Amino acid sequence: MSVFTPVSEDQLAAWLKGYSVGAPVALEPIAAGIENTNYFVTTSQGRYVLTLFERLPASEVPFYLELMAHLARHGIPCPAPIAGLDDRYLSQLNGKPAALVTRLEGTSVEHPGLRECAELGGLLARMHLAARTYGGYLENPRGPKWWRRAAADVRPFLGEAALGLLESELACQAQRRFPDLPRAAVHADLFRDNAVFVNGRISGVFDFYFAGVDCYLFDIAVCANDWCLVDPERDCALDEGRTRALLDAYAAVRPLQPAERAAWPVMLRAAALRFWLSRLHDLHLPRPGELVKVHDPEHFRRILELRAAPGARAPWTG
Repeated sequence: MSVFTPVSEDQLAAWLKGYSVGAPVALEPIAAGIENTNYFVTTSQGRYVLTLFERLPASEVPFYLELMAHLARHGIPCPAPIAGLDDRYLSQLNGKPAALVTRLEGTSVEHPGLRECAELGGLLARMHLAARTYGGYLENPRGPKWWRRAAADVRPFLGEAALGLLESELACQAQRRFPDLPRAAVHADLFRDNAVFVNGRISGVFDFYFAGVDCYLFDIAVCANDWCLVDPERDCALDEGRTRALLDAYAAVRPLQPAERAAWPVMLRAAALRFWLSRLHDLHLPRPGELVKVHDPEHFRRILELRAAPGARAPWTG
């Protein structure tokens, strides 16, 4: 659980007076996430999620909140931000930018199968199509510019083998840019624990706070590297059946271009690099916090090594 900014019941009650959501009934820290402080909030009128933004500047947060509001209006099952009495989604709580959004029902699936991967693919494509008309712009905050900064920060902590992998992959990615691939605002962090299911159907996706404008293909690669593994604990190769289920369902809604197929192996590597670097950064350069959860960076090091290996398989649709 990550709680960087504790919130008391009295503080919550005072803050909620700026909203028309009823009186607070319960406040529960959420046992997930490593970037923001999150609580489940129950009031006399409903169930919500309270987020205090720890790293994001207040100037960037509206991009995420407006994106969620836009997607929700277009039928995407995602948290809908709640406007306060001042008609703003964002306010201040304990000196941090804070927002209240609707709470989604359902549970995450730890071991997704073909059906769940197909569900994800179809929803991801619908989300990408809906995002085309979103007018906000924020370059992917964990894209190539950030990779270079993060790499400089973590280099002193790496051994020879890890350093060699990092340098070779940064060089590879620097030589491969895909400016012509379709792009818009993407989730960029849609791991298994950021989606919930009810009766085998996706009932919601959440945690849009790494979203940004990037290639749709990067978003798909992030999902494949988490949802479609043979075994996350023992074998990080892509399972062909689940990968094809994800891609086929996606392509049925938004057909994929030949250029996307050509870029797929490199984009899988880019997605692995992004999360290896962020986990290294969180491990070696942690922030002060209460009960902070840090994920093992070795998991994404193994994924990157597999994706970058000569002759590595990258299952595709069609």
